[in-house]
Amino acid sequence: MKNTVQPLVFGSLVLIAFGLAGPPAHAVEVGDVLQNLKIKDANDEPATIPYWGEKVLTIFYTDPDVSDQNDPFADLLDAANLPEAKHKGIGIANMKDAPLKPNFVIRAIIRGKIEKYDTIILTDPEQVVPAAWKLGDCNELSVVLVIDKTGTVRYVKKGALNKKDQEEAMGIIRGLIGE
Repeated sequence: MKNTVQPLVFGSLVLIAFGLAGPPAHAVEVGDVLQNLKIKDANDEPATIPYWGEKVLTIFYTDPDVSDQNDPFADLLDAANLPEAKHKGIGIANMKDAPLKPNFVIRAIIRGKIEKYDTIILTDPEQVVPAAWKLGDCNELSVVLVIDKTGTVRYVKKGALNKKDQEEAMGIIRGLIGE
């Protein structure tokens, strides 16, 4: 028994010494300032997030396997007819978490969403967004972020927004655009 415990303790000490164990890394929070990122557009060409620093942005970072998860909130934003000079909704498809869906299928879904919501949808084939913005695991999730003109996170929620979440996010957006 004594011999089996020592290697486990030693192994834990090695993990702690190299920073591989311990509390999870900081996750994105309201008040964090984010930077614009270099990702891809719907045609797999290099792109950055448009209107960064110019408008309030509502960003939907979504695994294509659950591409409809926050459609009710997207529909609410669409119906609100917010002034496009002040606000823009943008989608980013988390391509890497949908390995079983061929890219042409994902791009067809993207084209449908672009047409339905008259919006911009970018792609993230290498999970640049969750790494840079500390979103954590986004598999099977849609993450909604509201970002002001300074790049500051004003709202963030992983998963489906319920009615209360939708009202909260909409209130924050309206406040930021002065409505």
